Amino acid sequence: MLKKVLIVDDDPDFLDQMEIMMQKDFDLIRATNQKEAEKLLETVTVDAAVLDLMMESADAGFALAYHIKKKNPATPVIIITSVMSETGMDFEAKTPEEHSWIKADAILSKPIRYEQLKHEIQRLMEEKNA
Repeated sequence: MLKKVLIVDDDPDFLDQMEIMMQKDFDLIRATNQKEAEKLLETVTVDAAVLDLMMESADAGFALAYHIKKKNPATPVIIITSVMSETGMDFEAKTPEEHSWIKADAILSKPIRYEQLKHEIQRLMEEKNA
């Protein structure tokens, strides 16, 4: 049985592209914003989540990651963003201090290769089950 992955991004082209690539490896659930994703999570449990950072607000991805981790702290959360390439600001979630406010297990830069994202999802799921 395929693992259920929530992917949330306000770019429909990105969602379509990810769905085409991910459907052979994961049971994909998609949402276009934080509120839609939170509504889905009321009735669906996911094995991992991939979130855009900036959607209906500049920190929607961080807020959604917090919501997911509050519901189930073991759910792997990956934030993908183009903020780093557009602004030069570097986000990471490697230290305990960063994890205290960034509720993501990984932060990756867009554009992202599917193989890189797939590897990260699988790595985090394996760590969760270890």
